[in-house]
Amino acid sequence: MKLLSFNAETPSLALKKAQLQCGENALVVSTKEIRKKSFNQSAIYEVVVAVDEKDIKVEKRVKKSKKQSKDVLLDLSKAAKQISQIEEITMPKKDSTQNVDNFQSIENFKEIKDEIYKLSDKVKLIQEMFWEEKAPLRTGLSIPSEFSEIYKRAKFSGMDKNDLDSIMELTVEHMPYSMRKNSKTVKRYFQVLLRKMIPIRLESDIHRGQKRVIMFVGPTGVGKTTTLAKLAARYSYIKNKREKVGIITMDTYRIGAVEQLFQYAKMMRLPIEDVIDINDFQRAIQSLSYCDTILIDTIGSSQYDEKKLLKIEEFIKKAGSDIDVNLVLSSATKLEDLREIYNNFEYLNIDTLIFTKFDETKNFGNIFSLVKEVNKPLSYFSTGQEVPDDIMCASSEFLVDCILDGFKRNKNAKSS
Repeated sequence: MKLLSFNAETPSLALKKAQLQCGENALVVSTKEIRKKSFNQSAIYEVVVAVDEKDIKVEKRVKKSKKQSKDVLLDLSKAAKQISQIEEITMPKKDSTQNVDNFQSIENFKEIKDEIYKLSDKVKLIQEMFWEEKAPLRTGLSIPSEFSEIYKRAKFSGMDKNDLDSIMELTVEHMPYSMRKNSKTVKRYFQVLLRKMIPIRLESDIHRGQKRVIMFVGPTGVGKTTTLAKLAARYSYIKNKREKVGIITMDTYRIGAVEQLFQYAKMMRLPIEDVIDINDFQRAIQSLSYCDTILIDTIGSSQYDEKKLLKIEEFIKKAGSDIDVNLVLSSATKLEDLREIYNNFEYLNIDTLIFTKFDETKNFGNIFSLVKEVNKPLSYFSTGQEVPDDIMCASSEFLVDCILDGFKRNKNAKSS
């Protein structure tokens, strides 16, 4: 007897693999979970079966067949890359000899292009076979093979599965059939659809020539103080219309945070007040009343620390000013925790969301799903630790690019 193991996302699928390769006579020795299901990964189960020696030859033939299939796929993958490169070559003009020498004649060039298109069709057919084979793992969601690449990118971005499935259904239903033949047009259509679902609050809507009091709230460690410093520099020095900016810190519990903010204020020559109780807060607001914008840093609070959250709410209610409340969140936080944080901060009457730490994660679908669920606009993205450079106005185009292609720092400049 010989022991063989088979892995799959469910025990039944692993058993099916074993039966296909070893036949119905194989004996199941054990079944166990070898990888737990996580946010970004499915579970993996291992089924170990015992096979008679006479069946080993059959199993070897199966392995050989699999190896040949892999070799074919590898060759096709290389061919696909060559196709994309050659297709970039344009048809030589009749009065031009620049490319004719490479292909001897325009007729030969046409023949080569025809062969490339035929090979490209074969590659697509094989892709469709593999895509359709895995359809049961997508819980029956019917997605044409031409959408497979964009579906996989969105799926591994951390986006909620229900959101992804509903968006894919909309895309498949409304996208013109003529656009499906090109992967670039498929991706572009999907991008446009996602962008329309992301609410953005423009910076021009925040500052309309009137005094603003802006408070930053959120969990500990998301970068509220650094974000405040970046925006203080932006409002007072970087924007075309410079503003008089004042700073208030309520985070007197952390000596390091107070010193950091006072140092930033000193470097930028901005007035700063630290407050402990409601009376201090009202006096600080009055003291900075000559400023166009007052930025308020609050103590970092766990979403479960009701005492600190109630204190912040008390400051907001008794301040006597219309305070714009910005919930600051980390991009690296998984969707379930983002939901929990938002639900516990929600009663502070959140006006907008700011996401930080774009440079510390590869998945941004969690941002999309949260914003879609709570329907609160995004105002700023913090893309690094540098003050004041690593801050940008929120952009639906930038976020969708991050979801599908990952964060690229050089995109920051064009979106600021």
